Amino acid sequence: MPKRLRLTRRPNIAMSEDGYRKLRALAVEAGLDDGEFLSFLFEHWGSVINEEKFLARIRLFNSELEERKK
Repeated sequence: MPKRLRLTRRPNIAMSEDGYRKLRALAVEAGLDDGEFLSFLFEHWGSVINEEKFLARIRLFNSELEERKK
């Protein structure tokens, strides 16, 4: 029997406009709302990302972060 999806955590998060638009588009494409999509993404993290590419992208993002905040 599948585990029931209960969205019990409601974190207050800040996102860039680009990130939010991408979240909304991916959620709509998957037929989910934002919270359901984020739950899916984090519950299945290891199988939906390429870890090497992710680590390279996060390093690049971190190196540009101070400039983007200005």
